[in-house]
Amino acid sequence: MLLKSTLTCPKCGHQSVETMPTNACQFFHDCEGCGERLKPLAGDCCVFCFYGSVRCPPIQENKGCR
Repeated sequence: MLLKSTLTCPKCGHQSVETMPTNACQFFHDCEGCGERLKPLAGDCCVFCFYGSVRCPPIQENKGCR
């Protein structure tokens, strides 16, 4: 299982490598570049599943989001 994901801000393009929690989905992330609050869009469970280079651990394990 991969625990690092690169989040890319859709507003400014800033990228940051983040460690994903293994016991829950992360619903928000504040961009370090422009301050935009990233949140999942409909159909995605967390910010990593939409803005990240790697989907969250629960999805990687086919357990669904918590």
